[in-house]
Amino acid sequence: MNRVLTLISFGALMAFAATPALAKGDAANGKTKAATCFACHGVDGNSIDPQYPRLAGQYNLYLQHVLHEYKSGQRDNPIMKGMVATLSDQDIEDISTYFSSLPTKLDTLKGHIGGN
Repeated sequence: MNRVLTLISFGALMAFAATPALAKGDAANGKTKAATCFACHGVDGNSIDPQYPRLAGQYNLYLQHVLHEYKSGQRDNPIMKGMVATLSDQDIEDISTYFSSLPTKLDTLKGHIGGN
């Protein structure tokens, strides 16, 4: 029973933490800071090239987590590691807030997974 309550509490905390009210980033600053991202991911976060992920509409905390993984080397991508190397935590929050605030154009995975 204790384990169930712990899991429920953790789930509730995670749901609350994912709300926009807790996002500390600034979307306007994020758009400025994300200028180098636009070449691959698009200004609107909806890359037209399937080799680059569409970032628009992704969960803010997910984007932050992924950027931190690239920065730490947990995700091994030399291009992304170089792109995030100089980003501060605030930069990551701002960029994530910007891309998560955009409407996504991804309505299907066709053409976006392994070139299918």
